[in-house]
This record gives sequence, C-alpha cells and structure tokens, in this order.
Amino acid sequence: MTATAAPEPGSTPPAPPVPLSALLARAELGLRLLTGPDDVSLHWVHTSEMADPYPYLLGGELLMTAGVQLTDPARYVERVVEAGAAALGFGVTPVYDTVPPELVAACERHGLPLVEVPPRTPFTAVARALWRLMAEARLHELRRVSEAQRSLATAAARPAPVPAVLGALASRLGGRAVLFAADGTESAAAGREVPPEAARALTDLARVVGPRPGGPASASGDGGGLRLAAYALGGGDGLTLGVAAERREPGDHTIAGVAVVLLSLLTAPHRAADVTARDTALVRLLLGASPADAARALGPGPWVVVHARGGDGTPFAAATLAAALGTPLVEGEGGSEAVRLLLAASGPVTVQPGWTLGVSAPAEAADLPAADAQAARALRRAQATRAPLVRHRPAGLAALVDRDEAAAYARDLLAPLSEPLSETLRTWLSLHGSWDRTAVAMDIHRNTVRQRITRAATLLDRDLDDPDVRMELWFALKSR
Repeated sequence: MTATAAPEPGSTPPAPPVPLSALLARAELGLRLLTGPDDVSLHWVHTSEMADPYPYLLGGELLMTAGVQLTDPARYVERVVEAGAAALGFGVTPVYDTVPPELVAACERHGLPLVEVPPRTPFTAVARALWRLMAEARLHELRRVSEAQRSLATAAARPAPVPAVLGALASRLGGRAVLFAADGTESAAAGREVPPEAARALTDLARVVGPRPGGPASASGDGGGLRLAAYALGGGDGLTLGVAAERREPGDHTIAGVAVVLLSLLTAPHRAADVTARDTALVRLLLGASPADAARALGPGPWVVVHARGGDGTPFAAATLAAALGTPLVEGEGGSEAVRLLLAASGPVTVQPGWTLGVSAPAEAADLPAADAQAARALRRAQATRAPLVRHRPAGLAALVDRDEAAAYARDLLAPLSEPLSETLRTWLSLHGSWDRTAVAMDIHRNTVRQRITRAATLLDRDLDDPDVRMELWFALKSR
C-alpha cells in the first residue's frame, strides 16, 4: 500500500481536469494523436515559443507550440517532461509543414503524448474547447456532489443513521465505506466486499489518521487494486472513516467530507445526553409543567433566541449552523424559511459565513416569546442593513425603528430648515416650549426665539402646538 496526505490547496485549478481523449474527440478541432496515451489529464493550456519552456510551466498543461525556436527536439521534449507537462500540441504551420520526425521519436521515447494541430485550427480554439470541457465537467461534478449531499442528509435522518450514511456513501462512490474504532477495528461498514489485501490496506491507512498527536486529518493511497482514502472524524473519540473504490473521481473528496461532518455529529459523545434532555423537557411541557419548569431540564438560563437566514442550500445547513453555535435546539431547515435557535446566554453568538443572524437580549424561560420577537426584529434589521449579525437593542420605542430609515426620513422632514432654525427648534422642544429658557440657553433675545419657531412651523407646515407633531420632530432631530 502507498499512502499520501491530502494535497495542498492551490496546486491545481478549481475546475476538474479533462482527459486528452475528450479534447481529441472534438471533431471541429481536427486534432490527431501521433504518439503517447490519450488518457492523461489536462489541467490547462499554455502556448509558448521559448526554446526552453521549463521555467514557464506549472505541470499538467497541454503545451502548444509551432516550433519557432525548436533546434534540439530531444532536449526540448526532455525539458517539457521534467516540467511535468501532460501533453505537447504541435502546430504544423507556419514554421513546419509536418511534425518533425525527431520530435515524434523523442515524445515516444519519453511517453509524452504528442498532438498534431492542423493549420485551420488556431491555438486559441484548442484552449477555448478545453475550458468549455472543464466547465462541463465542473457542472457535472457540482450536480453529483449536490445529489450526494441530499442522499447523505436523508440517510442521516433515518432511525439507524450511522449505517444509513455509510450505505449512502458507499453507493455514491461505488465501493465500500467503513467506520473504524480508535483501536482500528471495524465499528460499522456498508457497500460491497473488497479483497482481503485491500481491507488490510484500508485498515493500515485508517491508523495513519488515527488519534495520534500531529496526525493528518485525511490520507489517500492504493491497495488491492483499489483507491483508498481515510478521514478522521471530529467527535474527539478517535473514530475514522475509510473508503475503498475502483476509481477516484472529481468530487469524491467533497462527498466524503460531507459524510465526515454528518458522522461526526451522529457519533459525538454528547449527542445522547442532548437528545435525552430535550425529550425530558418536552415530556414535562406536554404533561402540564410551566415553560420555566420544563426549561430547567435543558440547563440553567438565561437564554438567547437567534433567528437566521441563509446557508448553503443543503438539507443539513440548519444542523451545521446549530453545531457551529453550540446548541442542539434548532427549528427550521433554512433556505426560504428562517431558522430559529435557542442558546444559553453564557455562550457567544458570532458571525457565521453564509448566514444573516438576529439575536435577542438574554431572557428567562417565561420571557422567551418576547425574546423570539426581538430576534425576529433584529433579523429584519440585519437584512435591511446587509449586516451579518444584529443584536436586539433594548432602547425603548426608538429601537423599533431602523436607524438608517429614521435618518433618511429625518433628512427629508427637516430639509427646509437652516441650521439656526433646526438648532433653535431642538432646544425649544427639549425645554418643553419655554420661550424664556430657550432664549437663555441659546443666548439670544426672546423675540428671536419666537420668530425662529414661527418661521420653522411655516417651513415645515406643521402645528407645533400638537404634541404628536412635537414628538415626531423630536425623534427626527435626534435621528438626524
């Protein structure tokens, strides 16, 4: 068996590679394979007329050239192979009428695929065709991953979720899925049987990502003619997921990652206690206990209510959010509907990528309905202001109005007033309409105060003797 840790991100482009055979099958390009295999993977296309392209290659590309500076074909091919290029495309015009035999021989000697590009096909057409093939492959991969996510989430909701998730994973990957205990023994398995050599190799690979300090989170390898992979679960109890399949396709790692998250949640040591506590609280409530008495079964208060919208569209998005916030008390699935969560107020509520959150003030069990309304209003403000998280502001009636909306309304309402008029009006309102106290506060004559207030009432077209008008203007002056 050979095993390797997961590759570093960024070594290959995000789109899946395309086999050379798929590019050769595009009849409109007229490409012809002169030598080498046609099943190599192409990650990108690069055109170069340098005598030595080695410094400019990343590996995995289809290198296109017309041989402008091709003086030593053998050395040229040697450098291309050293750089890790997947294949060589040679345009027969305008420099050469045919592909040089020396180049064909060198490619054949090194096992490098050599593709003849006809005169009517520009190199850009080949590059565009490859990008389209990669886009199609990416779309296929996304659809496959999305279908697998739904299948795994459905399995996780079944009465025996762990075997069901393993079965769904084995079916999606076309192989076998095994859950290993910390001591390396099989805890559960699903899928078709594998040869004994592959089973032993998978067990050895699972030990590589076991609970030892500093061990990798995942590893892959080969054994018994199968492709193997192992992933450490996040439950902290040393469980490992092992997968064996005949081939490894783009998206397999992502699908296995979804299974790892679900199995980590399903096998977490605290899960049984959480379920028991919730069931106890529900039974108490149904048997007539008060909300405060039922809440004691869940732990000490006070509590915080969170309303959330967003997620990645998967069926288990709400469960993932609940796990990130550290609570098993969640209602709703996300998507078009809001998710509601109940958390102990002692735990922090932080911004969660892809979610918009509204958070209530801490509340005891009897006040949770009011806290639920607070969280709903906070979520509406968060969506209106495009903020990832908004907390309830216990600041009276003014807190019920969105700040930005109030400021915009205040600007429109008070626009006719100059700064002296608006400042005089603010002072006059704050002193309950007293002419003399306003004059003293602003160090102006009493008649000037009367003139300014009369002028403000005319410009605003408001009756300043009306208490409702005074209240509206006071809020507007504070909001501005």
